Amino acid sequence: MTNVYASPRVMPLLVLGFASGLPLALTSGTLQAWATVAGVSLQNIGFLTLVGTAYTLKFLWAPLVDRYAPPFLGRRRSWMFFCQVLLALSIACMGLLSPAESLGWLALLAVLVAFLSATQDIAFDAYSTDVLRDSERAAGAALKVLGYRLAMIVSGGLALVLAGTWLGWEHTYMLMGVFMLVCAVATLLAPEPEVVAQPPRTLGQAVVQPLAEFFSRRSAITILLLIVLYKLGDAFAGALSTTFLLRGAGFSTEEVGMVNKIFGLAATIVGALAGGALMSRMGLYRSLMCFGLLQAVSNFGYWVLAVTPPHLYSMAVVVGVENICGGLGTAAFVALLMALCNQRFSATQFALLSALSAVGRTYLAGPLTPPLVENLGWPTFFILTVLIAVPGLVLLWWKRQDIRRLDDNAEAAA
Repeated sequence: MTNVYASPRVMPLLVLGFASGLPLALTSGTLQAWATVAGVSLQNIGFLTLVGTAYTLKFLWAPLVDRYAPPFLGRRRSWMFFCQVLLALSIACMGLLSPAESLGWLALLAVLVAFLSATQDIAFDAYSTDVLRDSERAAGAALKVLGYRLAMIVSGGLALVLAGTWLGWEHTYMLMGVFMLVCAVATLLAPEPEVVAQPPRTLGQAVVQPLAEFFSRRSAITILLLIVLYKLGDAFAGALSTTFLLRGAGFSTEEVGMVNKIFGLAATIVGALAGGALMSRMGLYRSLMCFGLLQAVSNFGYWVLAVTPPHLYSMAVVVGVENICGGLGTAAFVALLMALCNQRFSATQFALLSALSAVGRTYLAGPLTPPLVENLGWPTFFILTVLIAVPGLVLLWWKRQDIRRLDDNAEAAA
């Protein structure tokens, strides 16, 4: 597995995953913390999660990315580079506004960042699906998660520490824009896939053929439902986790930044790398089931924090365990999405699948978490998040033969 991680097709996914992950925290958790410190109401903070709508709807314009490409750097990397440059400018501009004085304008700019980030993700997910050999899929998924989570440390935990102690929120966002511009260099240096699939000849084919191919498969609808449900418990538990640790559990901004963002995301990286290694032995279905059970049960740790006095070590244990389990589940989940894609239509199909995975986070967890917390209280809410994860695991067990066939197909292709 070590040699697989060092593959020239796998290793670049670390930096490209970093570029993919950098904008998300800046329009979700970090923006949530900024708004919380600025005194924005809980309900408005909850609705800020709607900023991520572009991640859910990105399959709508994914056919454009499949059909057309800027005339440089290849079919996928050209889109990635173009979006990264615009993201650098847009993120820096967010630093010019304040959530207390210009929440509406800041939210609109965050929507633009989310749109550009979602478009980058369309191209990057298609690129990683195309460039990896079947035997490199688990390692590639793990490195994607590793890069993504490193970016979350920088744009999440490090950003909170810098904003609260050194630079302030405005200059912190400008610095994040500089980081994104540096990431564009990695796109210039990344290799092209060994086999470059021809784009659809017309936009109509780019729209119709990927969907027709996917929905012609047996159990296509239930597989899509599985993608929505698999990480739904995690989505609810994490929707207002920053606000919970600040307001509900009583920790300081610096403590949350160091433990929840930096240490927690480092734990996610450990989980993702471990997941990539374990999947080569366990197979896709067993990994999804075992890791899914762990990520569901680990949400119970937040209940412990909600009913006990604030203590830095207890938060570190809870956050560490929850994020390791989440990293395991994410590595397996990304590998599942790759396995489900036909290389001819990888941009549109991966965009559809990953967008569906964001439905729970964007349309269910974000808007519903505030009223659930206000009516149930934090302790009961976190017990509920464990139960919310159960339907996805039941559906996974029901479709176990379909998931196992994906592994069999990969072995046959190899």
